[in-house]
Amino acid sequence: MEPIREIEGRAIPFGAKNVDTDVIIPSHWLKTISREGLGEGAFEAIRKDPANIFDSERYKGAPILIAGDNFGCGSSREHAAWALLDMGVRAVIAPSFSDIFSGNAFKNGILTVVLPQEQVDRLLEVAESEDIAIDLEQQSVTTPFQDRFAFEIDPFRKHCLLEGLDEIGLTLARDAEIAGYEAKAEADLPFLSGRRAA
Repeated sequence: MEPIREIEGRAIPFGAKNVDTDVIIPSHWLKTISREGLGEGAFEAIRKDPANIFDSERYKGAPILIAGDNFGCGSSREHAAWALLDMGVRAVIAPSFSDIFSGNAFKNGILTVVLPQEQVDRLLEVAESEDIAIDLEQQSVTTPFQDRFAFEIDPFRKHCLLEGLDEIGLTLARDAEIAGYEAKAEADLPFLSGRRAA
């Protein structure tokens, strides 16, 4: 997982409320176990409109998505986070998120930033023409117009995102402790490894 410290760039001013995971990635895209190529199916129904925001040259490759309340509701499909990542999205800003989506996003290295609606509205306005910056260490979202919005994040999630640690990375970070425990267990309890005591 790539570490996140600062994310700066264009932000897609989507703003829609109650966007469920079937809108983010329709169910017929769930037949794959690969994360690659899912960005093509992200927001497929919305992208049928030739004037949709997701295919606008202005927001091509944007690392930030600004959404409305209750983003990621619906099913628990992890493919929704995969699709956003494949689109290049590293952070989503919204007034609230589905708990399951927020957990899936975190586990896949996407920062979810919760801000009050009036601050999200301001960011939607700024994103029409300017870049937005997110500083995870400082827990702030800023604009070129001196807007500075602070956000809260669980300290464990912040640590993992800053260090780029997923569940496997967290386990491997304790490799020496695990190896020490295994060596001690094998010496103290040889029957566990199938060896007979000397």
